[in-house]
Amino acid sequence: MRDVAIIGSGPAGLTAAVYAGRANLRPVLFEGNQPGGQLITTTTVENFPGFPEGIEGSDLMARMKEQAIRFGTEAVGGMVQKVDLSRRPFQIHSEGRVEECRTLILATGASSKKLGLASESRLTGRGVSTCATCDGFFFRGQEVAIVGGGDSALEEALFLTRFAKTVHLIHRRDKFRASKIMQARAESNEKIRFILNAVVEDILDPDQGKVTGLLLRNPADAASAARHLAVEGVFVAIGHVPNTDLVRGQLELDPNGYVVVREGSRTSVDGVFAAGDVHDTRYKQAITAAASGCRAAMDAEKYLEFSA
Repeated sequence: MRDVAIIGSGPAGLTAAVYAGRANLRPVLFEGNQPGGQLITTTTVENFPGFPEGIEGSDLMARMKEQAIRFGTEAVGGMVQKVDLSRRPFQIHSEGRVEECRTLILATGASSKKLGLASESRLTGRGVSTCATCDGFFFRGQEVAIVGGGDSALEEALFLTRFAKTVHLIHRRDKFRASKIMQARAESNEKIRFILNAVVEDILDPDQGKVTGLLLRNPADAASAARHLAVEGVFVAIGHVPNTDLVRGQLELDPNGYVVVREGSRTSVDGVFAAGDVHDTRYKQAITAAASGCRAAMDAEKYLEFSA
């Protein structure tokens, strides 16, 4: 039986593993289907302390994993299929194995939201993407669009300018939610075109098996005619949904599905702790995720101390 099990291998999960390992708690970490979490798809990370010149997201996560393993973490690949929090010790069912643990740290993060269009589903991987870092290279010299108005959307738009001929940044409102510095960078890039007060009504053309354009409409004017924008790629960056299906009905969640935490990282079940974007509805930064991973590991250690 494990003292600590951690589900998720982003900054939160790996930091929790480092702290739990250093406390001699023999943690097992389930990496999921995207080892390293969302940061693995990020290009240069400029705001993580200790790297004044920036560091590639994949390199940062590789270093974190190496550090966690150095302190005794066992990393397990594959998806967790089921978690049973109704019994003690807790049970974690993954591909081909069942682990029992006295404490659990949930660091499953959040997944990208979709537009919800049938054409989006049909064209995903055929011109529609949620990861500019993964797929931007394939659109060298082409016209592309990115949908969103936050920091992640502007960051991806800037990244795409390395490859695309023009990047059309589409936002449903007349103002961006992104930070001022990101807006300034985007505005100063001659490859980025801003399309405000516009929503994507449809993506063309599934019948051709590729993206040929978008139909855009002004959300404030229902009677307005949709206009066509010729692009060959679409990147969706409109936010995230917390990955809490494993614990739905077992842990208290807020109306948007995020884990509710109290007194640090404690959840509604004693011995279960949450870290990172699975509970963070506000900051969603690598450094805050790492900090919450530290907090969760320390809370788990203290819980084990007093429940022994």
